[in-house]
Amino acid sequence: MNARLTISALAAGLLAVTLAACGSGSDDKPATSTSDAVSQADREEARDAARKAAGLPPEPSATARYAIDPRISKPGKDDQTVSRGLTQCGSIKTTTDRGRLIKLTLERFTIDTRLPDISNEATGGKILDVVHKHLCPDF
Repeated sequence: MNARLTISALAAGLLAVTLAACGSGSDDKPATSTSDAVSQADREEARDAARKAAGLPPEPSATARYAIDPRISKPGKDDQTVSRGLTQCGSIKTTTDRGRLIKLTLERFTIDTRLPDISNEATGGKILDVVHKHLCPDF
């Protein structure tokens, strides 16, 4: 699947989730009852459907996100961490040199500048492997 199609499918899915979350009332009042609001489960299901349509696996679990070092994902920035992982998937798909991929991983996740104490080949390799396994196993 090419990158444009993947991005388009993901964007369409996110747009659908956003529009669904806006409510369907015509009086421009926010939805206040649980029958009017889109449930969290419905939003997660729509997001997972969009990811599947884009050729991506479901959202990674918290266990997968924090498997190596909890400092890698900045507090309150889990989505940013997942986004960086998805970007890394593009590199995994196009680069076969593991050393280069590890270097890109450390840079992409800002380990080299934020966490110099764990900025090494072993940590980069672990992050790379987790990204590959949980975000783009088919690459």
